[in-house]
Amino acid sequence: MVEDTVAVAEHAARTADAIARAIDALAGRRLAILTGAGISTDSGIPDYRGKGAPVRTPMTIDQFLASEDARRRYWVGSHLGWQAFAAAAPNPGHRALATLEAQGIVAGVITQNVDGLHVRAGSRRVVELHGTMRRVFCTHCGQVFDRRDLAQRVEADNPWLLVPETVPLGPDGDVLPESTTGFRIPLCTVCEGMLKPDVVFFGEFIPAEKFREAEQLVRGSGALVIAGSSLVVNSGIRLLERARRRRLPIVIVNRGATRADHRATVKIDAGTSDVLQVLAEALPAIA
Repeated sequence: MVEDTVAVAEHAARTADAIARAIDALAGRRLAILTGAGISTDSGIPDYRGKGAPVRTPMTIDQFLASEDARRRYWVGSHLGWQAFAAAAPNPGHRALATLEAQGIVAGVITQNVDGLHVRAGSRRVVELHGTMRRVFCTHCGQVFDRRDLAQRVEADNPWLLVPETVPLGPDGDVLPESTTGFRIPLCTVCEGMLKPDVVFFGEFIPAEKFREAEQLVRGSGALVIAGSSLVVNSGIRLLERARRRRLPIVIVNRGATRADHRATVKIDAGTSDVLQVLAEALPAIA
C-alpha cells in the first residue's frame, strides 16, 4: 500500500513537471492540434489500443465492397451502436481545445476520430482525416444522406431489430452483432446503389485533399500538440515529421507509450481531459 502511494505521488510529480515544460515550450505560439481516439474515452467511446482495449479486427474496405454478407454484418453492428455513439457528448478536453481556438491560440484541430465531438464542442476549423459517421453516401451516384435519417430507414425496414439499452460500443460506434439473419441492407433511395459511411475504412487511403489541409494547418502553426493518439496510424507520424522538420515544439499527451515519444519535445503520460484543461487555463495568461 505504501509503495502504491509513493508510485502515485511520483507519477503525479513527473506529470506536473512535464506539463510545466510543455507550457514553456508552447507559450506565445499558435498551435496545431492532432487528436486520436484517446481524447474521446472520457465521452464513453473506447479507443483502439489503450490499456485494456479489446483486440479488434476491423472490417477492411475490400471486404465491405466485395461481400454483401460483410456489408450486412457492418450495417447491423453499426446501427446497433449508432444510438449510443450519437449520444456521446464532448468532454472537457474537447471543450478546452474549442476555447483555445476561440482565443486565437489554437489554429485548428486535425482529428483521426469519426465521432464529430470536436465540432459539437465548438471547434470551428476541424480537419476530419478519417471522415465522419454523421454522413453516408452512395458509391454509385454520390448522393449524400444524414446518418440520422438513415437510422430511421433501417428501423422501418427492420422493425424486429431491437437496440439494447447498453451495448459494448467500439471506437467507431459499432458493436459485434449476434445475428444478421433477415437484415435488409439500406440502399440509395435515388439509384438503389451501395451505401457507405463517409469514413476511411482500414485499407483505404485518406483523401489527398484532406491530408493537404492537415499539412497546411501544421505548416501555418508554431507548434504541434498531439492528444490521445498512440501514433500507430501513419498519417499521424507523417504530420509529426512535418512539424519536426520545421523544428517546431512537439508535445504529446497520451496515457502510455506512443510510437514517437522519442521525437517529442515533451511527452505527458496522462489523460487528455485534465492536461488540456490546464493548458487552456495557463496559455492565455502568458500569450
